[in-house]
Amino acid sequence: MRLVLAEDLFLLRQGLIQLLDAHGFETVAAVDNGPDLLAAAAEHRPDVMIVDVRLPPGFTNEGLRAALQARRENPGLPILVLSQHVEQLYARELLADGTGGIGYLLKDSVFDTGQFVDAIRRVAAGGTAMDPAVVAQLMTSHARDEPLRTLTARERGVLELMVEGCSNAAIAQRLHVTEGAAAKHISSIFAKLGLAADGDSNRRVMAVLTYLNA
Repeated sequence: MRLVLAEDLFLLRQGLIQLLDAHGFETVAAVDNGPDLLAAAAEHRPDVMIVDVRLPPGFTNEGLRAALQARRENPGLPILVLSQHVEQLYARELLADGTGGIGYLLKDSVFDTGQFVDAIRRVAAGGTAMDPAVVAQLMTSHARDEPLRTLTARERGVLELMVEGCSNAAIAQRLHVTEGAAAKHISSIFAKLGLAADGDSNRRVMAVLTYLNA
């Protein structure tokens, strides 16, 4: 699997390259700024991009804006944001097209190599990998939306896990309920949000993400 990596800290960038190489990924380009990220995306057309939010020269949101531009130029390009910061506005824009292949992880929350590698593979395959803290902020900013207010506390918890990319079985395990109970909660969520149920978990997750960014 071919990756483009955008990270301005040299030691972290080199460490990520070694980690990725050890797990069978090929880092075709490793850059430290937004313009070079756009150039690398256009040149290499990678299977997935791993992008920090704050890159030179401004160290505000250059990385995320470059990722958005790369996705506009190459629709559906899988992008995994890896950052210390939650940029709600640009995160919403990144999620808004609902085509999948999106992840947003916080560096401080990644404690396991397997978790990180799984997130990369899931995003590259068109799925989602959302940090719970990012999900919480996105949902909190929509707390006044009437459909979300109709959800029970349990349904909101299930919805958060869906947005993270959890399957029905994973949701059941996390909440210590049966898989049938998880499926029942999901059906109720779709009904309350006016979303058609779908047998494909990634499409269901993206439907919820699309709703959250409407």
